[in-house]
Amino acid sequence: MGRMLLQMLAMFAQFERDTIIDRVIGGMERKAAKGLWMGGNRPFGYQVDRAHWKLLIDDKEAAVVRLIFNLYVKERLGTRAIAKTLNERGHRTTTGGPWSGHQVIRVLDNRVYLGELTFREITVTDTHEPIIESAQFAEAEKILTIRSDGHNHRAASDSDYYLTGRMRCPQCAKAMLGSNAQGRNRTYRYYTCFTRLRYSRERCDAPRLDADADALDQAILTALAAFYRDHQQLIADAVHLARQRHHDAHSDRTGELATVQTDLTQTDQAIDRYLSAFERGTLDEETLATRLAALRTKQKQLRRRQTELTAQIDDEPVMPPRATLSKIANHIDTIIEVGTDLQRKALVEALIHEVKILGPGRFQPVFRVPRLEPTEATAAALPATTPPKGAVRTMPNMVGRARLEPVTGGSGNRRSVDSVRDPSPLAGGQRTLGRGGRGGELAWA
Repeated sequence: MGRMLLQMLAMFAQFERDTIIDRVIGGMERKAAKGLWMGGNRPFGYQVDRAHWKLLIDDKEAAVVRLIFNLYVKERLGTRAIAKTLNERGHRTTTGGPWSGHQVIRVLDNRVYLGELTFREITVTDTHEPIIESAQFAEAEKILTIRSDGHNHRAASDSDYYLTGRMRCPQCAKAMLGSNAQGRNRTYRYYTCFTRLRYSRERCDAPRLDADADALDQAILTALAAFYRDHQQLIADAVHLARQRHHDAHSDRTGELATVQTDLTQTDQAIDRYLSAFERGTLDEETLATRLAALRTKQKQLRRRQTELTAQIDDEPVMPPRATLSKIANHIDTIIEVGTDLQRKALVEALIHEVKILGPGRFQPVFRVPRLEPTEATAAALPATTPPKGAVRTMPNMVGRARLEPVTGGSGNRRSVDSVRDPSPLAGGQRTLGRGGRGGELAWA
């Protein structure tokens, strides 16, 4: 009876919660239909009259908004050039920070400057005094569409930039993203730091990496195929070292698991005692609800930790069969030779953890290693080499958390192994790609 009553109380609480949500949303929709400000961060150029929930023009900020539209529409400056101009003139955003090209786009794309307010599917016009005329706003929208800078028209990252997000800027540690510049006769492709791309060169002056000149993408793919084809012993050494570390941590995990199981048993018993006391009438409902909520939270945390520890104990590193590694190498060769750009990029995302920038023309790929159960069929792990049209086929069920972490050591063909401090890592050696004038040059460090 106690459990039944508790479940009924929970059901009524859920019903009350849903009712409150419906009433709040309904009230906000009625408020939006009247053209009132819904709250949240105010748009740049306006202040909020909280007595009537109306937007009022801030003359100082409105002048900056008009300047942004004039520079974009009349002067035809780019968004980053506009941000640089605003910062040089001492203008700041609503939070007091410097302007960026992304924030300029948000101003150019915000229809609130036409006197409109939108909430969910409700749009009301003439709710407040506009800052920008409709003709100028429409012209800005047209330019945004042509330049593909608008949020709704901005294309996803180019699929032929295989290493997008896999490299980090050596100065600010942000991701290196694919970008391009239109020249007189052709389009130039680069990998550019996120900070420099979004803000300006003043925020991060790390040089762009030419994605075409020395065939960086192709060199990384070639190194990936050569690694799985010619260096299987290095993977075996890495698995052996990771297995030793797994065994060293086994006793600690086992001891913690025993403690967690004891605490979980005690928590379950405490919940049963509180429920029994409530059934006997010796415990009031309010005390039961408060104490039971705390015990349920603790119970969920203990069970989650129990599952994590059990998985870590059972997740012993296993060396993939050599036949499987050979099939992976053949599959990589096939994708490189006849695959599409989208397939090659998916291959990089599946089997390359990162590419470290060591210096001018020197890169170090960190490879992922497949994690297979001993009974898993090799044929089921490898996809078909001719995927359906529009599909991206790599080896998702062969890729786990394990990876090859490179370590510098010696010269020539000397190879050293180390491991990362992840739960069940694999370790391995490094490969440095030195790029010369005629293309990629591969060498073991």
